[in-house]
Amino acid sequence: MFFSTRHGAICGLVIGALAWAGNALVARASAGLLPPVGLSFWRWLTALALILPFTLPSLIRHRHVLAAHWPRIALLAALSIASYNTLMYQAAQSTTAINITLVNTGLPVAAFIWSILLLRQWPTRLTLAGTLLSFCGLLFILGRGEPTQVLAQGMNKGDLIMVLAVLAWGLYSVLLQRWPVPLPGFTLLAAMLLFGVPILLPVYLWEVSQGASMPLSTVSVGAVLYTAIMASLVAYSAWNNGVRVLGPATASLFSYLMPVFTSLFGVLLLGEQLHGYHLLGGSLTFAGLLLATSQGRKA
Repeated sequence: MFFSTRHGAICGLVIGALAWAGNALVARASAGLLPPVGLSFWRWLTALALILPFTLPSLIRHRHVLAAHWPRIALLAALSIASYNTLMYQAAQSTTAINITLVNTGLPVAAFIWSILLLRQWPTRLTLAGTLLSFCGLLFILGRGEPTQVLAQGMNKGDLIMVLAVLAWGLYSVLLQRWPVPLPGFTLLAAMLLFGVPILLPVYLWEVSQGASMPLSTVSVGAVLYTAIMASLVAYSAWNNGVRVLGPATASLFSYLMPVFTSLFGVLLLGEQLHGYHLLGGSLTFAGLLLATSQGRKA
């Protein structure tokens, strides 16, 4: 198959990065129109409905694994399915799609922090230098070009929520490494959805009780279908295939395309403005990430 080749895997990773960039654009475009928890709940419920018929036989075959690891799967689902995406949609209510994906590049920084705290895995000097450079880039973005303003005046509410989302995903990534669950990729995703959707349900019902019900409209249906199919199933499949064919270090570099795609389409479709601090802060962040992952990288 084409996607099993190196060129196919590269194409798939580009498609995946584009799909995740589109997720940030959808979140920003629907801000004020769709409630954030409602969008997250219906996204994952739809993804579960689409994937369950294909993964149910595997779930049944691996029922003993599920029984043995369900507390860990539930926590992983709470951090990734329930927390990260819901926080990102909430962040989109008060920050731009460009900022969402630029702050999102801080994921390796969050993962390094959690790795030190939980796994006692201390980074090499090169990794530490790259992480600090990336952190400086993030401060530049969050401070709108004046990093000291982050300490003096605090962060934009949406940017702060996105930082919390990044910390949640970083913890999820580290726990996924610490608690390897012996399940095929899509079977694990289905299992996490089976836990994540019920975790989201009471929060969604609370949101509805506050008067923020999910409207039935062309916008809501389109947003749910895009996020469920493209940002969930297609992007996840492309990522897994890219890691398998190219390796995790090389595959992770394609996540740097997300802010590029988001900036391009954010300016063209949403009328967002690209400022100098975006370019400088983003350049520092990318340079730091390249430095941090340069040691031992394999093509």
